Amino acid sequence: MRVEGINTTYNYTKISKEQDNKNINNNSNVLSNDANKKTNNNPNELTEAQKEQVVKLRQRDTHVRAHEAAHLAAGGSVVSGGASYTYQKGPDGKMYAIGGEVPIHVTKGSNPKETLSIARQLRAAALAPSDPSPQDLKVAASANMMEAKAIQEINQEQLKAMKNKYSSNTDVNNNNSKDGLDVLG
Repeated sequence: MRVEGINTTYNYTKISKEQDNKNINNNSNVLSNDANKKTNNNPNELTEAQKEQVVKLRQRDTHVRAHEAAHLAAGGSVVSGGASYTYQKGPDGKMYAIGGEVPIHVTKGSNPKETLSIARQLRAAALAPSDPSPQDLKVAASANMMEAKAIQEINQEQLKAMKNKYSSNTDVNNNNSKDGLDVLG
């Protein structure tokens, strides 16, 4: 997930899942010369090992695209562009998505309530896939911090408003008491 903001910029690849990529890459590098040879002269025929690799790449491609689609669907107004993918060419000559990211633009709202809404949208986008990556979890944690700060600011504003209301009620009560009237606040 690539997160851009006024004071904060995060570069996260949402689905890079390095271990999965290493497994796919290792499998392609581990194939012996014999396994890479075609069983006959037909260039369209793949060996069993190559077929297995294509199956894994297809599964990875499907997973990556679903993962990024979940981020896009939940991102709403914080998404600043479409998903971009990292590809690997399979032994069948086709390109398969093995990683991806969705750009997210985060700015502090014009008021704490707007910032709270943005933080919640960001967290929803980060945690939308059924299997958030470590980077997604970091973005969600940042959103939680943003949310907590916004809530703190909202509470401070409410406390200040209550103090002002109490202070003005006390002044009214004191003024009315001077006139011999008791006013309950």
